[in-house]
Amino acid sequence: MKKGLIIAGIMTILMACQNQSNTPMISEASIQQALTSIVQSHPNVDSLLTERGVRQVAALWQQTDGTEADFVELVTTHYAATTEERKVLFDRLSYILEQCEQSADLLNNTLQEPTTLVGKGEPCVVDWIISGYSPIAHFTEDMFANKIAHICVLNFPSYTLEEKNTLGQEWNRQEWAYARMGEVFNTRIPGSVYAHSAQAMSEAENYIAGYNIMMHCLRNEQGEQLWEEPMALLSHWNLRDELKSNYANIPNAHEKQEMIYQVMLRIIRQEIPECVVNNADYIWHPFSNNVQDIKGSTNQECGREPDTRYQKIIDIFHAMQQIDTYRPDAPSHVLRTFNEDLEIPQSEIESLFIQLLQSDEIKAVAQIIRERLGRDLRPYDIWYDGFKSRSSVSEDLLTSQTQSRYPTAKAFEKDMPRMLTDLGFSQNKAQEIAAHIVVEAARGSGHARPCVGRNQPARLRTRINNRGMDYKGYNIAVHEMGHNVEEVISLYDIDYYTLAGIPNTGFTEASAFLFQQRDMQLLGHGKQIMSRDATLDIIWSMYEIMGVSLVDMAMWQWLYDNPKANAAQLREAVIAIAGDIWNKYYAPLLGEQDCPLLGIYSHMIGYALYLPGYPIGQLVQFQLEEHLAKCETPAEFAQEYTRIYQQGKLTPDAWMRGAVGEAMSIEPILNAVREAIRR
Repeated sequence: MKKGLIIAGIMTILMACQNQSNTPMISEASIQQALTSIVQSHPNVDSLLTERGVRQVAALWQQTDGTEADFVELVTTHYAATTEERKVLFDRLSYILEQCEQSADLLNNTLQEPTTLVGKGEPCVVDWIISGYSPIAHFTEDMFANKIAHICVLNFPSYTLEEKNTLGQEWNRQEWAYARMGEVFNTRIPGSVYAHSAQAMSEAENYIAGYNIMMHCLRNEQGEQLWEEPMALLSHWNLRDELKSNYANIPNAHEKQEMIYQVMLRIIRQEIPECVVNNADYIWHPFSNNVQDIKGSTNQECGREPDTRYQKIIDIFHAMQQIDTYRPDAPSHVLRTFNEDLEIPQSEIESLFIQLLQSDEIKAVAQIIRERLGRDLRPYDIWYDGFKSRSSVSEDLLTSQTQSRYPTAKAFEKDMPRMLTDLGFSQNKAQEIAAHIVVEAARGSGHARPCVGRNQPARLRTRINNRGMDYKGYNIAVHEMGHNVEEVISLYDIDYYTLAGIPNTGFTEASAFLFQQRDMQLLGHGKQIMSRDATLDIIWSMYEIMGVSLVDMAMWQWLYDNPKANAAQLREAVIAIAGDIWNKYYAPLLGEQDCPLLGIYSHMIGYALYLPGYPIGQLVQFQLEEHLAKCETPAEFAQEYTRIYQQGKLTPDAWMRGAVGEAMSIEPILNAVREAIRR
């Protein structure tokens, strides 16, 4: 059975390795000649493994690599026949990868500082241009040119996802590391193609990083100003967080939520006046969409923002289409995202999401929220924040606390060892982790930049204004710290460089959610545990982000079905897709047919198909929370967290079974919600 699986895997991978022309450069006769030569010289080699490596090199061979005779010479000369030779080769390849990747990352980070960080001066034209430059784009191309890639593929062939989930059950750590090494050069895409996609994504990121709404410039239809203090909120992140903060008992809370909702709808529909984006020179009435000068004396002619939001998506789509032509085995960004990046089939993810969206448990939670609010639910109640322990505390009070404690990014950085020890890490371990994290003030949204190689720090970025870190920035910072702690542990505590990291983005999001769930605890407001309300908060958050993810997935499918669409057509498609998903899973509980609110996420613009990682992360987080709740002391919690994230880059299935003893599932959260409602 296993032999049959391996042979089937070889054929699948060979299809994946075919060059763009899909015409084999190496004949079967040359392949057999090479195999015969290796086996004759080394009769004790694993014949199946040898054939896998030789055939994968043959499938990747191009005319520029040389003749068939050159092929035979390379594979017979550079085959590592013994266990010792293979380990030496692996170690040297690991060293080369780490040095090249961290050097490229250092250059990339340095060049992007003016466009991503506060305090680096105002970026000029060349800064915006160079921010899209990718120093690593031509790395694979160069490694094939000098034959290192061929040698790597020959000795460390790749495996299909099915093989990794099946054979991997019996693999040791070294075998897993060898399998991941086999994925480094299993495709051959020109550096110019990678560079084009990097440029498109960078331009989209820069666009959304500067998309601020000046809240103090908004007015209701009576001309009243609801936000008195100057406040610039980034779409969508800060707008959403401000909406959440108004579930507290504060003046004009409900009216502020309605106004933010209207702003979001204007952004999605691209009805927002262009002049009010990142500009405090105009007063804007979101409900009527009228614009006045800053004195409020005259109406201004200000056209709507062009469909820039959707053009950025199309630009990324066209860049991905270029990659498609070199991947006949996975000829779409959608397939590559789910089968290779997430390593979970799209159908499986969609099934999990829809099961939860349609569950009776969601209906029950909606009823609880309705009772707490004392009104019918509105569409923006997908961000209901009343289950969190902070919901009873004024955000102004929390902001005064965070601004006093963290006037600068460096103040937060200095406090991280204390926060980590509060969570249970030893003094030495807390200092060790914190020493590998640098905190910086972000120009755009908060984010975590991982350490790439053990000579580079992880970077925590959040928004900090001149009055210090407000609560929104602090909450983001704790989330990003969760990313960074995972990134440090899964690199510095790992046994093999090719196993550094996590199975997919959802698993680092799970760590970020674990930390974010404890933000109040880290401020000294008492230990946060998986209470009834915490359970309800997690499933309601899943309800929101799963719908958003379905919109993102459906949008990308639409792009492939309509490859010649323009920005205006994409805008109408996204509005229709979001409205359709809303009608199926949200309108029965939150009202308003055809509501496009699920299309507001900025991730859809600059981070192609990143969104499905969030609900995956929440599912993983909940299973981890249940598992970690068994720890009797904070020290035990920290030790178990470390053990789990030391597993590194296994497949999602293998990682979950190693972490909590079972596969990822929605059943644990549904069971917990049923119990919470019963209580």
